Order: sequence, then structure tokens, then C-alpha cells
Amino acid sequence: VQLQASGGGLVQAGDSLRLSCAASGRTFNYMAWFSQAPGKERAFVAAINRSGGSTYYADSVKGRFTISRDNAANTVYLQMNSLKPEDTAVYYCAATDNRFYSATYYYTSNRYDYWGQGTLVTVSS
Repeated sequence: VQLQASGGGLVQAGDSLRLSCAASGRTFNYMAWFSQAPGKERAFVAAINRSGGSTYYADSVKGRFTISRDNAANTVYLQMNSLKPEDTAVYYCAATDNRFYSATYYYTSNRYDYWGQGTLVTVSS
């Protein structure tokens, strides 16, 4: 199983980017985006369940980022608007078929079994 993330780049504050993560040949129950800024631990950004009916966001991105998925394309997206310099990080997509019994599961990186290679987002001020 491979997760291929793409869409990162260098943008200015206030700009938008859309990240994509394609899973090779399968649809996962849960998919998520995490970020890792230089010198910091990996942090939860957003997650979505299989149907797309449940989405979760870190407080820092609520109202600016939107996670969505296209199961026919086995792809999850992260639309990032109103980007800030503090959003600068490598963004990783993650996926799992484990059962999630509460919202806490979505936020926890070790609940995800598969990880993409990361895509760098740099936001200049």
C-alpha cells in the first residue's frame, strides 16, 4: 500500500494550496493529514471518515482548512486557505482501516497504519 502526497509549495501569507493524497488501489476507512514543522513533533491537522460525514480539525486550522475525499479516486484532499507563516511544515497523509470509537482516535497519529512521504508547504510573510 502506498500513499502519495502532492501539492505542496512556496506561497505567500493569505494564499491557498490544495494538497492531495492518493492511496494505491484501495479506499481506507479513515484518512488524515498531520504536519511537522522544523524542530517540532508531528501534529494533527484534519481527518475524515470513509463516508466523509465526519470531519475533525485542529483548532489552529478550523475555518481555514477543509478536508475532503473522493473514494472513487482513492484520494483525500486538504484545501488550505488563508495560509499563515506558522502553517509552514511538511504535511503527511495517513490512513487506516482500524475502528475509531471516539473523536480522540482521529487525532492520534499512532492510530494510523499507513503514511505518505510528506509534501512541504512553505508560507512566506
